[in-house]
Amino acid sequence: MTILITGASRGIGKALFDGYADAGATVIGTHRQPDAGAMRELDVADPASHARLAASLGDTAIDLLICNAGIYPDKGQSLDRGYPADMWAQGFATNVTGVFMSIQHLLPHLRRAGSAKIAIISSQMASDTHAPGGSYIYRASKAAALNLGRNLATDLAPEGISVGVYHPGWVRTDMGGASAAISTEQSARGLMDRFAALGPETTGCFETWDGQAHPY
Repeated sequence: MTILITGASRGIGKALFDGYADAGATVIGTHRQPDAGAMRELDVADPASHARLAASLGDTAIDLLICNAGIYPDKGQSLDRGYPADMWAQGFATNVTGVFMSIQHLLPHLRRAGSAKIAIISSQMASDTHAPGGSYIYRASKAAALNLGRNLATDLAPEGISVGVYHPGWVRTDMGGASAAISTEQSARGLMDRFAALGPETTGCFETWDGQAHPY
């Protein structure tokens, strides 16, 4: 089984990378630094970087693509004076366009695997039912990633490729903060179970790390 994880150098991505490697899978991780070992260079906001990664994989078949790379650029921004336009552009370039380009460029590799899977790491902050205010860029971009995943599930279903969207939990990372509820290892273990259960019957799902269906 070959798995590719974007944004695998730290946080949840690193925990997923380690978890799959320990389980004996072939794991390819990406980060924004030059290639190092099992880590490949990828800036998800750069189309040329995607093209280089895809070309470097040759005829590799990818069984599971985990679109994990993401940013939270607007934490603590002021409604009156914050949220500049370039911050919006950066957030969507990474969290939405970056997800789409990852899937688009790696689609030939997913097709080679037959019944491949795509997992998009979104957030409960993508849900219309979870709206306490603030973090407009992060919320909007994760909502767009959720919409993207559900529509891709429809288009890819005839090819046998399943797509799931996931809330990883409130995790103790640089993004989630030290007071978050669960560790990266707990989140990764739960997510790995969710990805294993993903298939044609559940494609288009939006689920939490611990197996609950999340309202859209």
